Amino acid sequence: MDHSITMVGRKSLDISGVKHVESFDNEEFLLETTMGVLSIRGQHLQMKNLDVDQGNVSITGKVDDLVYLDQLDGKSKGLFGKLFK
Repeated sequence: MDHSITMVGRKSLDISGVKHVESFDNEEFLLETTMGVLSIRGQHLQMKNLDVDQGNVSITGKVDDLVYLDQLDGKSKGLFGKLFK
């Protein structure tokens, strides 16, 4: 499964290659992708589309930050592991 990110302005994201949505709220999304765990931070973030079969996610809102988080032994460290590095 290929992984790509398409961002229009700072208002809309289309992401492919998503394996799992770890968590989300209106300020942060944590997505496990084929290229690692992706953290998306911003304001008024909303999931507009989720296609788990194809691994596609669409997010709208004001995007402030896109970061790939380090992984430990190929597994996600979980939310607390990311907060307390």
